Formats: sequence, C-alpha cells, structure tokens
Amino acid sequence: MKHIFILFLVHIVTGAAKAPAAVPLPLPRALAGPASPHIASILGDTIKVVTGSTFAYTTDTKAGEGLVSTATTVAHLLAELQTNVAVLSSQVTAADGKPKAAGVILAGDRLTLTNARGSTTYYLLPEQRALTGRLELLRPTITAQVKNTITLQYTAGQRSPDATITLHFPAGITITPENTTVNVTGRGAVLLRDLPKQSIGRTGTRYSYTRVGEAMIDKAADGGATLTLRHLDLRPANGPDLVLTIPDVTLTATGRYFISAACTTSQPAVLASSGLAGETADLWVTKTIADFKKVMVKDKPYHELRRDYTQAHFRWTPVAAGRITMEYSTDSGRHWSAAKASIDVEHGAAAVTGLRRDKLYHFRLLVKDGVHRGGSNIASDYTGMLDIRKFGVQGNDTTDHTAAINEAVRFMHNIGGGTLLFSEGTYNVRTVHLQSNVYLYIGKQAVIRALKGADAPETTWFSDQAYRSGLSPTDRGPYEDPENYLTKQDVGHHYFHNAMFFGERLDNVKIIGNGLITGNGNLVTSDKVMNNPPDKRADKMFSLKLCTNVEIGGIHRDNDLWYDSAKDVPYYMDKDGQPSYDDSNMLQIDRAGHFVLLATGTDTLFVHDTYFGKMNQTSVRDIYDFMGCNQVTVQNIYSRVSSDDIVKPGSDCSLGFTRPARHYRVRNVIGDTNCNLFQIGSETADDITDICVDNIYVLGANKAGFSISTNDGGHVKDIHLNCGHTGPVNQRSRMMRTTAPFFISISNRGRVIGATVGQYTFAEEGRKRTELLVQNVSIGQVENIVINSIDISEVYGGSSFSNGVRWKPFDGSQHRATSVIAGYALPAAAAVEGGLDFTLPDGRHTGYIRHVAFNDVHITDKGGRPLADTAQRPPELGVGQYNVSNLRIQPAYGLWARHVEGLSISESSFRYEQPDGRYALFLDDVQGAVLSGVKTIRAAGISEWLRSIRSSGVRWNNVVFYQDAWGKSPVTAGSR
Repeated sequence: MKHIFILFLVHIVTGAAKAPAAVPLPLPRALAGPASPHIASILGDTIKVVTGSTFAYTTDTKAGEGLVSTATTVAHLLAELQTNVAVLSSQVTAADGKPKAAGVILAGDRLTLTNARGSTTYYLLPEQRALTGRLELLRPTITAQVKNTITLQYTAGQRSPDATITLHFPAGITITPENTTVNVTGRGAVLLRDLPKQSIGRTGTRYSYTRVGEAMIDKAADGGATLTLRHLDLRPANGPDLVLTIPDVTLTATGRYFISAACTTSQPAVLASSGLAGETADLWVTKTIADFKKVMVKDKPYHELRRDYTQAHFRWTPVAAGRITMEYSTDSGRHWSAAKASIDVEHGAAAVTGLRRDKLYHFRLLVKDGVHRGGSNIASDYTGMLDIRKFGVQGNDTTDHTAAINEAVRFMHNIGGGTLLFSEGTYNVRTVHLQSNVYLYIGKQAVIRALKGADAPETTWFSDQAYRSGLSPTDRGPYEDPENYLTKQDVGHHYFHNAMFFGERLDNVKIIGNGLITGNGNLVTSDKVMNNPPDKRADKMFSLKLCTNVEIGGIHRDNDLWYDSAKDVPYYMDKDGQPSYDDSNMLQIDRAGHFVLLATGTDTLFVHDTYFGKMNQTSVRDIYDFMGCNQVTVQNIYSRVSSDDIVKPGSDCSLGFTRPARHYRVRNVIGDTNCNLFQIGSETADDITDICVDNIYVLGANKAGFSISTNDGGHVKDIHLNCGHTGPVNQRSRMMRTTAPFFISISNRGRVIGATVGQYTFAEEGRKRTELLVQNVSIGQVENIVINSIDISEVYGGSSFSNGVRWKPFDGSQHRATSVIAGYALPAAAAVEGGLDFTLPDGRHTGYIRHVAFNDVHITDKGGRPLADTAQRPPELGVGQYNVSNLRIQPAYGLWARHVEGLSISESSFRYEQPDGRYALFLDDVQGAVLSGVKTIRAAGISEWLRSIRSSGVRWNNVVFYQDAWGKSPVTAGSR
C-alpha cells in the first residue's frame, strides 16, 4: 500500500522564535490512489468496491474468451488505496474474522489499518458498477478574477461501445455548445455543437456509428451544469477518452471548486461508475498568479546556442498589477534573490538572462500591488543538458537502466522540460516512457541498447486473433467482425506499448544526437511476434501515438545528403559543391525490429540525418512508418539495407478510427531494401494527399523503387517526385536494382472498419478465379501523380538484403517487372457465377488512376523476354494481392498501364540491354494519353512500338523508335 505523508509545520512567532508545537499522530485513514479503478467510493467507515465484467483481451487470450470479471480482489484493494500517514499494517479479514490474504472481496469483509496511534476499520461492500475512471485537471490551480482556460481529461475505467459520460460542474464555470471543445478518443477537438457533425473517419457501411457522439447541457438550480455525452464508442483506448477545454473562465471567489465525472457502459452489461474517488477533481482558485510557467523552445531542427542555457522565458495570464518582479533560487527555495529579468506585465511574459550553466533554478513572480499581490507558483529550469548519470545511471554493459532513465524523464517533465544527456557509455533499457517537453540527446560515444522484457502489448476490447492467420485472397478473418479495428492491419501496427521508446498524446519530444541506438537483437521483425515468449514481443524502436511536434535525428546539417557509388558511402554536398564524407553528425540506428519508427496519428514530425545499419544490418524491417500523420518532413536519410519500406506514409484503423495523411516533404533518401524505398500504402484506409519527394537514390528494391497504392478505399492524390517542392533538385535521382521502378496501383482490399466481403468465382481473361470481393467499400482513387527527372537501370530485384554479398549481379534468377500503372475493375456481372449481388456505395465499377505524368524519365530494362510475352494479360489486383509480383509478367518492357484516365509521357526514353520481344509501352483501357519527345526501341518481330487495346484518345508527337537495338535505324513515328 502506498502512503502520503502530511507534514504540518507550525511557526509561533512571539518576539522570539519558539520550538514548533508537537502535532499529534492522526489515526490512519484510507484514500483512493491516483489510479484506483476498483475503488468506487470511501464514505465514512465504508469502502465500496467494484464488481462487474468487461471484455479485455491480452495477446494470449483465445478468441471468444475475452469476457472477464472486474470484481475487486484483495490485491487490487491494497494496491489502489493510499493512506494519510504511514501504517504498520493493512489487514483484510473475512466475515468470520479470519485474515484474508487473497481472493475476491465479499460483503462482510473488512479492512483494518494500524499505526502507532491505533487502528481504523472499514467495512468493504462490493457494488455492481463500471470500473472507476480518472478525472484530471491539467491546471488544478488558477488565478481569480482573470480569464482562464480550464482543460480536463477523463479516462473511463473500462471500454465499451455506446457509452455515456456525464460531467458535473459547479456554479461559475459556464459550459455552452459554442464555447467548449471536446476531443473524443483522440479524434480531434471540436466545439460541442459540432460533435454530431464530426467525421467518424472512413468506414464501410457495416459500422454501427454515424456520428462521434452527442452533447447535452443541463443547468442546475444552484448555477452549476451537467454535461452529458452520449453514444460514444469507447472501445478504442488512446489515452484520455475526453479532453474538454473551456476558455475564458473567470472565477471571482477563491477556494475549492468540485468537478466530477462518471461513465455508463452498454456492453457486456449496463454499468455506471460511481462518479466519486478517482472521478473527482478539485479546482483551486487563488488570488495570486497560479499559471507561471517556463516556455519551451520548439524550434526544429534542434540546435544549441551558447545563450540557450543562460536565459529562460516565461509566460502567465496577465493580471492587473502596477509592478511585478521576479526572484530565483538555486537551493530548492531556501534562499531567494532578485532575478535579472525583462518583464512585460501587460502581456504576461518575461525573459531572464545572466543564468549560470548546469544549474537547477526555481523562479517565482512577486506582484507588488493590487488584488493579485503576493508570490506566484514556482517554475523551474535546468540550464544545460542534465546528464543521465546524475540519476544513478552508470552507463555500463550489464545494468538494466530502465527505471532510472524513466525517473530522469519524469523529473525533467515535472520541472517544465529540458534536455537529458546520454554521455559516453552503454545504457540498457526495456521501455523508455517519453514525456512532453523532454529531449533526449545521445552523445557521440553513447549507446542506448534494448533489453528483453519491454512493456507488454496493451489489453484491448477486441481480439486480433482473426487476422493473425494471414491475408490470402480467400481469408475472411479480417472481415469476420466488421467493427473489429484490430483485424484491419498487420499485428505490428495496432499494439503500441511493446516498444523501446513509447509516447502517447505528447507534445514537443526530441530524440537527437550522433550516438547509437540499437535493438541489440531484442526487437523482433516477424508478424508472428505474439507467438514469442512474453519477454520477446517488442517489435518497435520508437512508438508514437497521437503526438505533436516530434523530432528524431542527428545533429542537423543544412546540406543535401547524397551517395558515392564508387565508395558505397553517403556524403554531404558542401555549399561549394564538394563532397564531405564526414557523417559523424548522423544518429546511428540499427537492429530496430519491425519498425524503427511507428508514428500513428502524430502531426508535425521532423526526421533527419540518420544512418541505418552502418555496423549491423540484421533484425530490421520498416524504417519510417507514418500512419495517419500530417505535416511530416523527412530529410537526409541513409539506409544501408533494410527488409521493408524505408519511408512509408499510410493510414490504417489502429486507433479505432481512420485519419487522413497530408503534407509530406521528403528529401534526400538513399537506401537498399527488400521492399520499397518509398511507399504510399499499403494501409490506405483514409486519404493521403500532398506528398512531395525530391532527390532519391535507390540502391536496391526487391519490390519497387517508388510505389503508390490505394487498397482500402483511400483517395491518394497530388504526389510529386522531383518537382522541387522541398528545395532545389540538386542531383538527378537514380534508381537501380529494383524489381519494378514504379508501381502505381489500386486494389479493393477494403481493410476498413465496417467492411464486408463475399467469396465469388468468376472468369477473367480466360482464367477462373475464386476469391473474396469487398462488397461495401468504394474503390479507392489515385490521381495527380507527377514523376520527373530520374535515371533507372539494372531493373531487377537486386537488393543485398540476405544475399551475403553487397549486390549480386543479374543472372536471370532474380524477380523483375515493368513499371506499372494499374487501376482496378470488379469482374463483370456476367462473368461471375451466380452474378454480382452488390453495388459499391459510390456506384463505380472501375477505379481509374487519373492524371499521371512522366517527365524526363529514362528507363533501361534488362530485356531478354520472348515475343510470346506480348500475349500476357496480368490479373486484376484483388484482396490480398497488392504487390507487383501479383501481376506476373507484363507485355511491355518500359511501361504497362491499365485503367488509366489521362497519361502524359514527355522527354523520356525506354530501352533494354538485351533484345526483348515485348512492346515498349502497353496501354490497356487507357482513356486519354499524350506522348511527346519519347525515344524507345521497337522489338524485332512486332510491328508496333506501342500496343493499345480498349483505349481511346491516345496521341503522340516527336516520338523516335529504334529498330531492335538502341541507336539502330531510328524511325520517327508520325504524329497522332
């Protein structure tokens, strides 16, 4: 049992100081702890405890066995209670008076707390209730007679669909639909009046919600108010279930204001929480300034200037005062001195200068006159990087440093933020819990190393077992429960806690430096991770969920990173255009498991100057995965080799809802991968727009160098390669050893909440197919794709991943494919056995890729395919089929396009190394194409350099084709 020690210090001053009066020891008294879900209430001599049920699946719970009891046990009770003073013993006894060390609390049980003064006994009474939630005020103390913003966070004690939350406010706090915002489960803040209109995200038609919720306000006779929020889907757990913000609150009377909340569940039973214990919050109002705080600099990139640690900035809500001064203390408040401060009374701002480095300062304001006269709350600042060793961390090879590092992170957060320094040494961690405004700086000789035993994957309302069986074209698992969001993406995407570094609902986090962070073989890559022993289920290095303002990278250099093919190393291009091979500024990362970074619902990210796999290339899969993230900048990234995508924007259902992804600026990405260097998708449950990529160098990619796909109904548009939107295009992009240079596609996999499927047998291009078709999710859209200025050669799957050699030369055994633009069409009703018994929501039968432009693109294929391959007709991309390998062999060596509206190719060339019997370009159901300034080869044995079927509006001018070999007998194709 935890204890709170209350120290009463009484000074009696009567001319001369006297010794403090003795304070009698009080009897022990039980209090609900900060996290006490099983404590319903403590009133008088009775403690009411919770009994009920809920659904709670761990990763080991078998499907269908997640219904669990929430009855309070002895262990729950003793862990969740605190006491007002230290106790000698805490004893639970049964109704017969016998000690009870374990088991469920029953009516008639008692709790006795004993200290030196005596004992206090409580009757224990189980009550059918929902687990008690937690209500918190972000600012528990505010200033009287000024406008304040009150922000509350409420987290329900248990998950439930169709939940109701009520909050009770005292007189003086005015709640209206127009002045109060609410953020439900991380979906984003909206005014109460707009909650019914807030988007529920992209869903299929079998999702039972059409709105996020409804809000109703009832006024009380005493001037207070009750806010009721109904029809909330609280099955997802994303930190606080409600964040309620009330601006412009002016309270004139000082003292305590009581706020409470409660939740009513609908499943598996209708249960109401108590609205007491942890579901209460005290708002204190004081006449003095109560919101004096340090202002953290959120600039990106991270930088250090000499003045950064000799000055500090502060803010507070302005008050009516003629004169305000500031004091500081460097001895924890024992002595105070006047600070050298510039104070703006009118705007509530101050800057302090002349601070000494590497000191912990405490500051306070002194208001000299007016109703707010007196001292403010205390704000703190550490003037330097605080070395992690000051928390007892030794930096040796053998110690588990997790607890001490997390203590340091909490300390830095509690003093308002700052930078923790990992100086020379080795630091072993399981899971580091990141905090807002805390920066981690990894020094040059520092190594942070993962241990086994990271935090367990979180408990969830749903089971994900139905998805773990895989996703073949006939696997119904992901669609069995349309509302189970855990089955709509790979297992690695919807568990977040099992990571080396974890953060949820944080703001302003930086992980910076030029040391090494390694998974050390303890972060795993497999989709079957949950089959491992519990201490081997961590599969992420950095896991960020619904955060803002994040930076991860090395010491920033304002130079472009590029690649020296002769030395097989990256280099920076100096301002004078000369290469600099000094990469000592780069953050090194290796052996990161399934993800180096899984950022989900996280906005304003900057990742940069990072070297992956410099010394070790094992145990690595995806590098940067951004799911439903916005305002993302990626710059100066080198990956020696990885087994999955290097940069991947997408949008999935792992939050319990979908979120669009917008505005990415990606620059100078170089790497070798077993998958795609750059990939939009495959998770495309919501829209992905405004993606600009400049300067890529693909060293190898066993799927595609540059891949754009929509599979789950999302709208992908405005994707640009080498258009200069991130800055000057200083180098021509290169692409080598890729199975397919470009793969732009649509499938109708439909992995979204509310999706349903049916199994159908149909004929397609003379082939019989039996597979699932998604019935109620509209086909996704891809449009406005611009690809400029890139040279492509060695078109084969030549990544060095798992090869044993850096790059194996082409020998005919490697996979290879043509650049592909492939929309998607459902089978014709007449081709389906028994007919097609559904129509998609928007009525479209074919998903066309619209407006694709290739400018100054030059592809040299390996060639060597026979003339017979011109008869190949690749299949449509269905459920579980969204890779270039699913398209088998294409009938063209340069570009194959199907279901496209608006294709433009200008000043580009397509050639091969060895004679190839296929067409240069093959257009199938292409409506509107313009080719200008194109050079290519017409193979021997065919009469056309371009083959077009089921197409219209295909025009060209200034096209030159050579006869069977580049440069041989050029022919200018007539304009058309």
